[in-house]
Amino acid sequence: MALIQPRTLKGFRDYLPEAMMPREWIIDVARRVYRSYGFRPIDTPALEYLEILTGKGSDETDKQLYRFEDHGGRAVGLRFDLTVPLARFVAQHQQQLGLPFKRYHIATVWRGENTQTGRYREFMQCDFDTIGVTDLTADVEMALVVNDLFLALGVEDFTIRVNHRGVLGGMLEKLGLADRSAAVLRAVDKLAKIGRQGVAEELSRAAGATPAQADDVLALASIAGDNEQTLAALKPLVAGNATGECGVEELADLVAAVAAAGVPATRVKLDPSIARGLDYYTGVVVETQLNELPTIGSVASGGRYDNLAGLYTNQKLPGVGASLGLDRLLAALEQLGRLPAAKTPAPVLLCMFDGPRRNDYLKLAARLRAAGVGVELYPEPKKLGKQLQYADRQGFRAALVLGDAEFAAGQCQVKDLQSGASATVPYNGGDAGAIAAEVRRLLEQ
Repeated sequence: MALIQPRTLKGFRDYLPEAMMPREWIIDVARRVYRSYGFRPIDTPALEYLEILTGKGSDETDKQLYRFEDHGGRAVGLRFDLTVPLARFVAQHQQQLGLPFKRYHIATVWRGENTQTGRYREFMQCDFDTIGVTDLTADVEMALVVNDLFLALGVEDFTIRVNHRGVLGGMLEKLGLADRSAAVLRAVDKLAKIGRQGVAEELSRAAGATPAQADDVLALASIAGDNEQTLAALKPLVAGNATGECGVEELADLVAAVAAAGVPATRVKLDPSIARGLDYYTGVVVETQLNELPTIGSVASGGRYDNLAGLYTNQKLPGVGASLGLDRLLAALEQLGRLPAAKTPAPVLLCMFDGPRRNDYLKLAARLRAAGVGVELYPEPKKLGKQLQYADRQGFRAALVLGDAEFAAGQCQVKDLQSGASATVPYNGGDAGAIAAEVRRLLEQ
């Protein structure tokens, strides 16, 4: 029988332990931050009826859907994000959930898109959303969660870029382009990728905008300056249009509220070029940029979507939330050299020298774990050099050495695998407190 060549599909990837460990760390941090704000966990199926998914994001996401017919002859698709399934979920379970409902959802999604650095066809999103609230407080909290999340990840040099779909919509109403807003917004969303001329051409081709209309749209999207300057420049562009004026007012309120919560003014920047390409956004929209690596794109994005759940229920269920792009952030941190090199979650390797003493080693490992110290027991007796090579290759912080001499003397060697130094601590086969204390001392260095 011919061997099958081991390979992965384009746009998909395997995660080795050294990549998976920081991935799980980011997930743990996100979960902790989300919970601190009162967001509760949910999960939904990877597969949905096709009608649930299509027509909810954009023409582009419809094209990227992985769709097929299941064994029951039903048209189904793999979810392309976690927000559309959330809208279906809330509409279906609203009586049990109650409002407002705050949820987080960390799960895999799929899009058949062109691959690039930090972007795959299978990737994980870390979402949080508030459903059933129209007050701007929920939008402000969205920005605060993003801020706290990156700080908790040890990232301090980042910018949360904010815009409002109402500002864009108001101007389009004034220009007579409101009926083509989806095409206009998708074109504006590509400004950073294809430049001013490229957007102008797409506005003409996809939205039927005249050169004068395209110039006005690009003038709005090109406004620059600090937040006060941006607000001042926006007001005359939307003057006389209630939708646009409300959007500018909400942006001003959000900037003031975030500052009142202690976020530095330089970290939240109003940016009229932010459009977010998904059709369901209706209000505040955000994108988060790592200032050290802006070319990686947005690593956390979201906004308000007041009408999405209306496709599944007559009850109004406004929502607002954002998503951490886990895999893109991982690619960025890897490029910046910020990921730890460890390949093992347990910081300590307990070496095994004597097979007949297996139970003694198992007892020590169990007592250390009970004391809160992660320990991996080498699974068979081998020469110390070979076991230490394994420890070094896997990134252990410390190794515990107990041979016949150590057992006889009632001692254990705690070897620092970074400096090479060793400390001898007492161990009589009962209390492992001294070993645990020495390991904690090493781990705190």
